[in-house]
Amino acid sequence: MQLSWPEFFRKIDWLLIGALFALSAIGLLMIYGIGTSYEITSLLQFRKQLIAVAIGVTSMAALMLWDYRRMRAYGLIAYAIGLLLLVGVLIFGIEVRGTQGWFRLGTVSIQPVEIAKVLFALFLASYFYKQVHRRLDWITFFGSLLAMSIYVGLIMLQPDLGSAMVVLMIWFVGVAFAGMRKRTWALLISAGVLIIYLSWSFLLAPYQQQRLTSFLNPEADPLGAGYNVLQAQTAIGSGGWFGKGIGEGSQSRLRFLPEASTDFMFAVMGEELGFAGLALILILFAVVLLRILAVGYASRDIFVQTFTVMITGMFAMHILVNAGMNMGIMPVTGIPLPFASAAASSLVAGYLAIGIVLNMRITSKSADKTTALH
Repeated sequence: MQLSWPEFFRKIDWLLIGALFALSAIGLLMIYGIGTSYEITSLLQFRKQLIAVAIGVTSMAALMLWDYRRMRAYGLIAYAIGLLLLVGVLIFGIEVRGTQGWFRLGTVSIQPVEIAKVLFALFLASYFYKQVHRRLDWITFFGSLLAMSIYVGLIMLQPDLGSAMVVLMIWFVGVAFAGMRKRTWALLISAGVLIIYLSWSFLLAPYQQQRLTSFLNPEADPLGAGYNVLQAQTAIGSGGWFGKGIGEGSQSRLRFLPEASTDFMFAVMGEELGFAGLALILILFAVVLLRILAVGYASRDIFVQTFTVMITGMFAMHILVNAGMNMGIMPVTGIPLPFASAAASSLVAGYLAIGIVLNMRITSKSADKTTALH
């Protein structure tokens, strides 16, 4: 490391780290409250989340010490590793709630798609970095489209619609930032409409179709497809301004709210912390997203700019879909709330992504490629 330790610590974005730690602490507090609210106290999820936070923070710190410029040459390797993970889980993975998306190692379950999302962003940033001398041409566009389609296809075979949507968002943000031509936009919109139609007709299982339509009118099937949304809305609405208190949420304590510590963590927060608590959480997420974008804005390195924009898109998609499905304005797709939900793989992958971003903040000013995309 060329920087002295005092200089290294001065360059760390402590505001970003503080926001992450606050979100993780709130998530741990919520999970602890859920565990202690049951008739028989269970802190297993809390312990797993605590271990995941420790692993995530350690991994983030390690990545901060590794010069990100070495990653630019390993884009294809990152893509290949992600590809192996997605293929491997289809062959050797276990099925949980209808999705074959986990590796089981003893008592530990790992969801490789979360790591694959970050690896895909690294690959795409490296891929576009090599095309910095011109706007996005057709060859580059279709190359990125093919790479994205392979990942999305493998993810849909699990099937995991939520993660497929996140990978699609990472790609869309990347190509938009790289500078798509007007004809490319027209082609993309037309292809998107066709893909949606074909996916609905041939790829989505009936229960996934129900999830996508139930948010429009959850009252139509209150005990079936609309049940989760209605319970989440009830939980958020009952929290009032300042909530019922940690572990006092009746929807989660009485188990009316399914997947309270994972998919519907936002609803638990709304019930137990109230509107004020949700506002604080959304402010913390805004700080995280803006600080990531600030790293790209301050850098002259195209690799940094592209990666930070795509990682911002990844986190924003997770937040938008998770909060939206809890409030009934987005379909239920099983996407966890970043750094807060009891989803160890997602949490560790999130800290890995932030570790790369922080490394970029520390070392990108001396990057060797400074041409701007636009």
